[in-house]
Amino acid sequence: MAAEPEPVSDDPLDWRGRPIRCRECSHVALNREGLCRKGASCVRDRRARRVDLFFRAHSELADSYLDHAYFEVRARAARYASVMRLSPLINDPEPEVRAVVCSRLPASRIAPLAKDPEPRVRIAVANRLEGAALLAMYADPEYLVRIHVVRRLDPELLAVAVHDEDPEVRRWVARRMPVDRLHALVMDPEPMVRLVVSERLPADRLHALQRDEDLRVRFTVAERCPREMLKGFLDDEDELVRACAQARLQEEG
Repeated sequence: MAAEPEPVSDDPLDWRGRPIRCRECSHVALNREGLCRKGASCVRDRRARRVDLFFRAHSELADSYLDHAYFEVRARAARYASVMRLSPLINDPEPEVRAVVCSRLPASRIAPLAKDPEPRVRIAVANRLEGAALLAMYADPEYLVRIHVVRRLDPELLAVAVHDEDPEVRRWVARRMPVDRLHALVMDPEPMVRLVVSERLPADRLHALQRDEDLRVRFTVAERCPREMLKGFLDDEDELVRACAQARLQEEG
């Protein structure tokens, strides 16, 4: 679905909190032609979306705003400006600006920002790097960064993250690790990790999770396991698991 148009504000303010007056703007000619509009598509507005709409329509003007005092203007301008003009913004004081730069500059230019103090910048870097440079970012102390790393690493390299301290990282490992290596996560302490394993393991290997302590895992196993395993669920402590096994036995004769 197309994005809803930005509603026009009756009293739009600039980034300093002052009323916007189109007649004082250097783009007054655009305004007269209906090509920008106060409170909707305006480079002087304090709201980032309205600034973005302005640059979306007038990307040729973005280069001239890369040194603007308001960081939202710099960040939005960086999305549309010439890539050749972005290098100085690697050192911008605002992380949002640096993150945008990371999304556009060649990966070889942004590698130093893998050590940026701001996690959102490091995430942007992790979404661009490849190979050994990406693998090195798995050592990041922020779990959100590591999630982005394991989402992009070659699945053959994911064994490095099997024992990650954060369960959400391990869930992503379970989603992407080669099936023949999933046994490394069968005994994971987090039920949601084991649930992913139970959804991906070949049916003939599900016996390792047949007596799992978590209902969701056992139920998934009961849904997927070979028929000869089903009788083992008829005395399960949970009614849902028992019913699933019984229904399959009846359906499959």
